[in-house]
Amino acid sequence: MWEQIRSNKRKSIALVVLIAALLLGLGYTIGEAVVPQGGFIGLAVAGAVWAVMSLMAYFQGGNILLAVSGGKEITHDDHPQLFNVVEEMKIAAALPRMPKVYIVNDMAMNAFATGRSPDKAAVAVTAGLLGKLNRDELQGVIAHEMSHIVNRDVLLMSMAGVLLGTIVMVSEIFLRGLWHSGGGRSRRYQSSRGGGQAQVVMMVVALVLAILAPILAKLIYFAISRRREYLADANAVVLTRYPEGLARALERIGGDSAILAHGNRATAPMYIKNPLKGAARHATSLTSTHPPIEERIRILRSIGGNVSYAEYRNAWAEIAGKGRAHMPASVLAQDNEAEVRKTREGAPESGGRRQLRDAGDLVRKLNGFTFLACACGLRFKLPPDYPHDAVKCPRCGRRVAANPGK
Repeated sequence: MWEQIRSNKRKSIALVVLIAALLLGLGYTIGEAVVPQGGFIGLAVAGAVWAVMSLMAYFQGGNILLAVSGGKEITHDDHPQLFNVVEEMKIAAALPRMPKVYIVNDMAMNAFATGRSPDKAAVAVTAGLLGKLNRDELQGVIAHEMSHIVNRDVLLMSMAGVLLGTIVMVSEIFLRGLWHSGGGRSRRYQSSRGGGQAQVVMMVVALVLAILAPILAKLIYFAISRRREYLADANAVVLTRYPEGLARALERIGGDSAILAHGNRATAPMYIKNPLKGAARHATSLTSTHPPIEERIRILRSIGGNVSYAEYRNAWAEIAGKGRAHMPASVLAQDNEAEVRKTREGAPESGGRRQLRDAGDLVRKLNGFTFLACACGLRFKLPPDYPHDAVKCPRCGRRVAANPGK
């Protein structure tokens, strides 16, 4: 494993430990505030909740994310080009097993990777992305997501997301309970003897921590995500040897105004672009899950005639400053340089009505639609819940069997 990846993992794991410390500290403080000498009870409860949710995220996190996003698994026969691109990048990345491939029924342009290890991984792209990018651009996106799998980003981000969600849940429960109690418990503490003042102090500390802990955890979570996007871009450049493919893809994705229907704050860092409404306006803020797309594009287009981690580091330093573009010297010493691949002759332009139609037809097929062809040449689709045995052709008036295979 590259030293660069190990260094990135160590820093990120340290941040995850910090989130865990916030959670346990929150549990201890709330326990002390609610029950005299109940800090260890609160600590045990918070630890138990975290352990259960972490195990769920480790073993089922990928399936949960795919289910939440509405992803449908496809085979090579469903979309040969996408499947071939994933297979190419799997070989280039030296993954031990072919990731599963999913399509998300959404016209917003986006993609994500998931899975707890390279042996159990999946790549998902939206119908909008599949319908609007050409092969080179699609390859750049897949290479970026494949890099997240290689670097184990998807597992770490899932675990960090679980910790964040647990902190938010514990804080919400405490604050709502405090609100519904009307402060009666605090007044009883004030009137009690032997430690009443200390209990009031702990209640105030718990209240402050319950408000601040989710905010601090989110900042840490988003910092982990931003750091990993640069590394995934660098890996994608090395895998494809074609920086312009990813640059054009990011340009088109960044200009897409559609909002992902199933996007939420917990899963946002998993996507190649923040799927939440208004995310582009806050791309440079501390609460952003991703670096600015414009900066990522400039870095990719600043790479010269050769591709390597060193070339990406130099382009990164030129755009963002040397203080941010850090890669370990041991990696740069063993880095292999390759010539940038030329644009394929006759490569089709991005998008097009036929490409969008094919992507839509694929989603309909996965959702159980029936595809019919009339003798007059007209083709049309019926939803899976169509109630009649036949349908009238809108062109010639013939009646066409709704279930010709039965």
